[in-house]
Amino acid sequence: MARQKASRPATKTAVKKRSGARAAARSSARKAVKAKARTTAPKRPARRKQRIAISHHREQDFKADGLRAYAKYRDLGIADATHGLAQAHVIRLQGPCDPAEVSKLHFHDVEFQMVYVLKGWVKTYMDGQGETLMKQGSAWTQPPKIKHMILDYSDDVELLEVILPAEFKTVELKA
Repeated sequence: MARQKASRPATKTAVKKRSGARAAARSSARKAVKAKARTTAPKRPARRKQRIAISHHREQDFKADGLRAYAKYRDLGIADATHGLAQAHVIRLQGPCDPAEVSKLHFHDVEFQMVYVLKGWVKTYMDGQGETLMKQGSAWTQPPKIKHMILDYSDDVELLEVILPAEFKTVELKA
């Protein structure tokens, strides 16, 4: 009986040594693959540290100096805080809606654009989506370079718009 007990641990040790060698070989292969993956991945440029942006509602902050002549914008300070990574503003479209001025097909050269209706309503057209009535509480994203236009809006409409990057080009198209 003593022999059997002595031989069993010896057998287990031999099996452990063989499987340990295989595990070590697999481990080195994994390390080589991981090291190769690390060296081929492109490095991102370091982003500047973002800061906190706080914006409290003040009527005097709505300015008629934005993209649309028929709108007033309240900048929320996001572009400065993110060093141009993003921008956010509240937009008040000035009523009544004049389709001759408003309904111009265009697109924005952006990476991301989201709009949320804070107050009132707006009717939009987006390529591939058609006409959509957006009411208070509605939100939508516009994929990069999607052709779109505003068709109509209420006299009291307010929108929150978030865009990446802060600076972008708008291209007006022939309808």
